Amino acid sequence: MPLALLALAIGAFGIGTTEFVIMGLLPQVAGDFDVSIPTAGLLVTGYALGVVVGAPLMTVLGQRITRKRMLMLLMGLFIVGNLISAVAPVFGVMLAGRVVASLAHGAFFGIGSVVAAELVAPEKKAGAIAMMFTGLTVANVVGVPLGTLVGQAIGWRVTFVIVAALGVLGLAGIAKLVPDLPKPEGVRLRDEVGAFRNVQVLLAMAMTVLGFGGVFAAITYITPMMTDVAGYAESSVTWLLVLFGLGMVAGNLIGGKFADRALMPMLYISLGALAVVLALFTVTAHNKVAAAVSVMLIGALGFATVPPLQKRVLDQASAAPTLASAANIGAFNLGNALAAWLGGIVISSGFGYTAPNWVGAALAASALGLAVLSAALERRSTAPSKVVAAAGVAPAAEVPAPAHH
Repeated sequence: MPLALLALAIGAFGIGTTEFVIMGLLPQVAGDFDVSIPTAGLLVTGYALGVVVGAPLMTVLGQRITRKRMLMLLMGLFIVGNLISAVAPVFGVMLAGRVVASLAHGAFFGIGSVVAAELVAPEKKAGAIAMMFTGLTVANVVGVPLGTLVGQAIGWRVTFVIVAALGVLGLAGIAKLVPDLPKPEGVRLRDEVGAFRNVQVLLAMAMTVLGFGGVFAAITYITPMMTDVAGYAESSVTWLLVLFGLGMVAGNLIGGKFADRALMPMLYISLGALAVVLALFTVTAHNKVAAAVSVMLIGALGFATVPPLQKRVLDQASAAPTLASAANIGAFNLGNALAAWLGGIVISSGFGYTAPNWVGAALAASALGLAVLSAALERRSTAPSKVVAAAGVAPAAEVPAPAHH
């Protein structure tokens, strides 16, 4: 694997840390700014919405410069956003810093996926994408727990300074290690937008929203589920989230490996198994050991879908993939926000803390249905040409004229 992928993974590690570490620091931030926990929760919601909006916006704005230069600018934006958060005098400025940092997220992963895929042979593209996303998954195992500990021990502002420093490291790595690949000739913005007219691109994005949304339906409410239902102490939630992160790392690498061999079968297996595990989690959440295993499996199966879904979009929008790739990163975050909202509704309706697992199972099963539909449509579109080829029918111009007697 090229060293350039390591530079992309370092950037991804910083972005992953800043996205998720805020969840562990909400009480401290809320206390410092004298706001309620739900108000502080806007720092999570605002970030997710910033990713959804920023992914296509920043990609369009970067059309005229090389992908390497755009990746460097995005890391610069990420550094500025985290420094704003670190020195914010009031809550509104902190929220603005989060939004600024989030604008870099979607475009970084979207453009980074295209660059990673171009750095390797065609049969290794999903593996290369997975290698970049490893930075994001490792952030959940290392960056988020350490950032939370630092924030609780020294202060949350120090955490955001450290995250900004990770951004500087990522920026230096990209500047030094990522080659300045030329952009494809003749690809204009209208070509990038035109990719969205392809029903297969839209189906892949819908699978992203529903499939990964299934994960967040459950994980958003993991703390009350583990403390009130499974009977864990609140202090145990940190290592349960580390287990979830370890599952993500393993699932991401497995998903990348097998998506290069058989992309659609990999999606069928991971989405189907995710739906089953989420449904079972309503029962296993009542047992400590079974709950811990379930949390790890949800991380693994959820992230096993990421490299194949991202590669599916790149394959279907191969002529002009950058905007579609970035929009698909936004789709992951749209799924997260939608699933968290739906999970909150079923809890508020009195169905209990395990009810979001049913929501997650339904979302994952819906994504599986779309995967089957997508493959069926693809087979139907290629069937006529295969039939003609199999029949050995010669092109019209080559059919000999009938003899005249």
